[in-house]
Amino acid sequence: MYYQLSPTEQNYIKQIYTLSDGNHQNVLTSDLAAAIKIKAATATDMLSRLSDKKLVDYEKYYGARLTDKGKQVALNIIRKHRLWEVFLSVKLGFSWDEVHEMAEELEHATNDELSNRLEQFLGNPKTDPHGDPIPNRKGEIEKQKTIRLSETGQDDTVEIRSVEDQNPALLKFLSKHKLTPGARLLVKEINQYDRSLEIKVNNKKVLQLSRDVAENLWIIRVK
Repeated sequence: MYYQLSPTEQNYIKQIYTLSDGNHQNVLTSDLAAAIKIKAATATDMLSRLSDKKLVDYEKYYGARLTDKGKQVALNIIRKHRLWEVFLSVKLGFSWDEVHEMAEELEHATNDELSNRLEQFLGNPKTDPHGDPIPNRKGEIEKQKTIRLSETGQDDTVEIRSVEDQNPALLKFLSKHKLTPGARLLVKEINQYDRSLEIKVNNKKVLQLSRDVAENLWIIRVK
Protein backbone atom coordinates (compact mmCIF):
# COMPACT_ATOMS: atom_id res chain seq x y z
CA MET A 1 0.00 0.00 0.00
CA TYR A 2 2.83 2.39 0.80
CA TYR A 3 5.57 1.08 -1.45
CA GLN A 4 5.88 4.55 -3.04
CA LEU A 5 7.53 5.65 0.18
CA SER A 6 11.18 4.87 0.84
CA PRO A 7 12.21 3.17 4.10
CA THR A 8 13.68 6.51 5.22
CA GLU A 9 10.38 8.30 4.59
CA GLN A 10 8.51 5.60 6.47
CA ASN A 11 10.89 5.93 9.42
CA TYR A 12 10.31 9.68 9.58
CA ILE A 13 6.54 9.24 9.58
CA LYS A 14 6.68 6.58 12.28
CA GLN A 15 8.99 8.76 14.41
CA ILE A 16 6.68 11.77 14.13
CA TYR A 17 3.78 9.57 15.26
CA THR A 18 5.82 8.35 18.23
CA LEU A 19 6.99 11.81 19.28
CA SER A 20 3.45 13.19 19.05
CA ASP A 21 2.12 10.24 21.05
CA GLY A 22 -0.26 9.47 18.21
CA ASN A 23 -1.97 12.86 18.38
CA HIS A 24 -2.23 15.63 15.82
CA GLN A 25 0.29 17.81 17.60
CA ASN A 26 3.36 19.51 16.22
CA VAL A 27 6.78 17.90 16.52
CA LEU A 28 9.70 20.32 16.43
CA THR A 29 12.29 19.72 13.75
CA SER A 30 15.04 19.72 16.38
CA ASP A 31 13.28 17.00 18.38
CA LEU A 32 12.76 14.90 15.27
CA ALA A 33 16.40 15.31 14.23
CA ALA A 34 17.60 14.33 17.70
CA ALA A 35 15.40 11.22 17.75
CA ILE A 36 16.60 10.04 14.35
CA LYS A 37 20.16 11.26 15.03
CA ILE A 38 20.54 13.44 11.97
CA LYS A 39 21.13 17.12 11.31
CA ALA A 40 18.20 19.52 11.58
CA ALA A 41 18.74 20.64 7.97
CA THR A 42 18.35 17.03 6.77
CA ALA A 43 15.12 16.69 8.74
CA THR A 44 13.84 19.95 7.24
CA ASP A 45 14.44 18.67 3.71
CA MET A 46 12.57 15.44 4.46
CA LEU A 47 9.65 17.25 6.07
CA SER A 48 9.29 19.40 2.96
CA ARG A 49 9.19 16.25 0.84
CA LEU A 50 6.58 14.62 3.07
CA SER A 51 4.57 17.83 3.02
CA ASP A 52 4.51 17.70 -0.79
CA LYS A 53 3.05 14.19 -0.49
CA LYS A 54 0.34 15.47 1.90
CA LEU A 55 1.59 13.25 4.71
CA VAL A 56 2.56 16.05 7.09
CA ASP A 57 1.63 19.66 7.65
CA TYR A 58 4.95 21.46 7.95
CA GLU A 59 5.64 25.07 8.88
CA LYS A 60 9.11 26.47 9.46
CA TYR A 61 9.85 27.20 13.15
CA TYR A 62 6.66 25.38 14.21
CA GLY A 63 7.60 21.87 13.14
CA ALA A 64 5.37 19.26 11.58
CA ARG A 65 2.35 17.16 12.39
CA LEU A 66 0.88 14.19 10.60
CA THR A 67 -2.11 14.65 8.36
CA ASP A 68 -4.90 12.07 8.57
CA LYS A 69 -3.30 10.29 5.63
CA GLY A 70 0.11 10.43 7.33
CA LYS A 71 -1.30 9.01 10.55
CA GLN A 72 -2.79 6.06 8.65
CA VAL A 73 0.59 5.42 7.03
CA ALA A 74 2.28 5.51 10.44
CA LEU A 75 -0.20 3.08 11.97
CA ASN A 76 0.18 0.71 9.02
CA ILE A 77 3.97 0.66 9.47
CA ILE A 78 3.64 0.16 13.23
CA ARG A 79 1.17 -2.68 12.62
CA LYS A 80 3.66 -4.51 10.41
CA HIS A 81 6.51 -3.92 12.83
CA ARG A 82 4.64 -5.29 15.83
CA LEU A 83 3.28 -8.30 13.96
CA TRP A 84 6.83 -9.22 12.93
CA GLU A 85 7.97 -8.86 16.54
CA VAL A 86 5.31 -11.38 17.57
CA PHE A 87 6.34 -13.77 14.80
CA LEU A 88 10.04 -13.53 15.62
CA SER A 89 9.38 -14.07 19.31
CA VAL A 90 6.62 -16.68 19.29
CA LYS A 91 7.44 -18.67 16.15
CA LEU A 92 11.21 -18.33 15.89
CA GLY A 93 12.09 -18.11 19.56
CA PHE A 94 13.97 -14.82 19.57
CA SER A 95 14.04 -13.01 22.91
CA TRP A 96 12.17 -9.73 23.25
CA ASP A 97 15.43 -7.77 23.33
CA GLU A 98 16.39 -9.15 19.89
CA VAL A 99 13.25 -8.61 17.82
CA HIS A 100 13.09 -4.82 17.46
CA GLU A 101 15.97 -4.33 15.03
CA MET A 102 14.92 -7.28 12.86
CA ALA A 103 11.33 -6.04 12.72
CA GLU A 104 12.65 -2.62 11.67
CA GLU A 105 14.03 -4.25 8.52
CA LEU A 106 11.07 -6.50 7.82
CA GLU A 107 8.38 -3.81 8.13
CA HIS A 108 9.66 -2.03 5.00
CA ALA A 109 9.49 -5.17 2.87
CA THR A 110 5.94 -6.12 3.86
CA ASN A 111 2.84 -5.27 1.84
CA ASP A 112 -0.67 -5.24 3.25
CA GLU A 113 -1.59 -8.70 2.01
CA LEU A 114 1.43 -10.23 3.72
CA SER A 115 0.77 -8.41 7.00
CA ASN A 116 -2.88 -9.53 6.94
CA ARG A 117 -1.89 -13.16 6.40
CA LEU A 118 0.79 -12.88 9.05
CA GLU A 119 -1.81 -11.58 11.52
CA GLN A 120 -4.13 -14.49 10.72
CA PHE A 121 -1.29 -17.02 10.99
CA LEU A 122 -0.40 -15.67 14.43
CA GLY A 123 -3.98 -15.95 15.67
CA ASN A 124 -4.78 -12.22 15.57
CA PRO A 125 -2.57 -11.06 18.45
CA LYS A 126 -3.58 -7.87 20.22
CA THR A 127 -0.15 -6.86 21.57
CA ASP A 128 3.51 -7.32 20.69
CA PRO A 129 6.11 -8.92 23.01
CA HIS A 130 6.65 -5.58 24.77
CA GLY A 131 2.94 -5.16 25.51
CA ASP A 132 2.27 -2.50 22.87
CA PRO A 133 -1.11 -2.73 21.08
CA ILE A 134 -1.14 -3.82 17.43
CA PRO A 135 -3.22 -1.61 15.10
CA ASN A 136 -5.94 -3.50 13.24
CA ARG A 137 -6.43 -3.65 9.47
CA LYS A 138 -8.44 -0.41 9.53
CA GLY A 139 -5.61 1.46 11.21
CA GLU A 140 -7.40 1.56 14.55
CA ILE A 141 -5.39 1.18 17.72
CA GLU A 142 -6.68 0.53 21.21
CA LYS A 143 -5.23 3.06 23.63
CA GLN A 144 -4.37 1.54 26.98
CA LYS A 145 -5.32 3.48 30.12
CA THR A 146 -2.00 3.10 31.85
CA ILE A 147 0.35 5.14 34.01
CA ARG A 148 4.08 4.90 34.58
CA LEU A 149 5.24 2.79 37.51
CA SER A 150 7.03 5.91 38.77
CA GLU A 151 3.62 7.58 39.22
CA THR A 152 2.16 4.93 41.49
CA GLY A 153 1.90 5.06 45.29
CA GLN A 154 3.27 3.05 48.16
CA ASP A 155 1.36 -0.18 48.94
CA ASP A 156 -0.22 -0.18 45.46
CA THR A 157 -0.55 -3.50 43.65
CA VAL A 158 -0.06 -3.04 39.93
CA GLU A 159 0.28 -5.05 36.74
CA ILE A 160 2.82 -4.33 34.00
CA ARG A 161 1.17 -3.73 30.64
CA SER A 162 4.01 -2.53 28.42
CA VAL A 163 7.61 -1.34 28.28
CA GLU A 164 8.47 1.96 26.65
CA ASP A 165 12.20 1.81 25.91
CA GLN A 166 13.33 -0.94 23.51
CA ASN A 167 16.96 -0.72 24.67
CA PRO A 168 18.29 -4.31 24.72
CA ALA A 169 20.15 -3.77 28.02
CA LEU A 170 16.96 -2.63 29.73
CA LEU A 171 14.93 -5.49 28.25
CA LYS A 172 17.51 -8.05 29.38
CA PHE A 173 17.40 -6.60 32.90
CA LEU A 174 13.59 -6.71 32.96
CA SER A 175 13.50 -10.25 31.63
CA LYS A 176 16.06 -11.42 34.21
CA HIS A 177 13.86 -10.13 37.02
CA LYS A 178 10.52 -11.27 35.50
CA LEU A 179 9.41 -7.68 34.92
CA THR A 180 7.46 -8.45 31.77
CA PRO A 181 3.88 -7.67 30.66
CA GLY A 182 1.46 -9.44 32.97
CA ALA A 183 3.75 -9.40 36.01
CA ARG A 184 2.18 -8.17 39.26
CA LEU A 185 4.10 -5.87 41.54
CA LEU A 186 3.55 -4.72 45.09
CA VAL A 187 5.10 -1.31 45.75
CA LYS A 188 6.54 -1.82 49.22
CA GLU A 189 8.44 1.43 49.60
CA ILE A 190 9.22 4.63 47.68
CA ASN A 191 12.51 6.33 48.51
CA GLN A 192 11.76 10.03 48.97
CA TYR A 193 15.32 11.03 48.04
CA ASP A 194 15.70 9.54 44.57
CA ARG A 195 12.20 8.09 44.00
CA SER A 196 13.60 4.59 43.63
CA LEU A 197 11.19 1.79 44.47
CA GLU A 198 11.26 -1.36 46.53
CA ILE A 199 8.87 -3.83 44.92
CA LYS A 200 7.81 -7.44 45.31
CA VAL A 201 7.51 -9.24 41.95
CA ASN A 202 4.71 -11.79 41.52
CA ASN A 203 4.46 -12.12 45.30
CA LYS A 204 7.97 -13.58 45.43
CA LYS A 205 11.23 -11.70 44.98
CA VAL A 206 11.81 -8.24 46.50
CA LEU A 207 13.72 -5.91 44.19
CA GLN A 208 15.04 -2.34 44.16
CA LEU A 209 14.19 -0.37 41.01
CA SER A 210 15.66 2.95 39.97
CA ARG A 211 13.40 5.79 38.90
CA ASP A 212 14.75 5.45 35.34
CA VAL A 213 13.54 1.86 35.12
CA ALA A 214 10.20 2.73 36.73
CA GLU A 215 9.72 5.49 34.15
CA ASN A 216 9.81 2.89 31.38
CA LEU A 217 7.19 0.54 32.82
CA TRP A 218 3.55 1.27 31.99
CA ILE A 219 1.14 -0.28 34.48
CA ILE A 220 -2.43 -0.46 35.67
CA ARG A 221 -3.47 -0.48 39.31
CA VAL A 222 -5.21 -3.70 40.33
CA LYS A 223 -5.82 -2.81 43.98
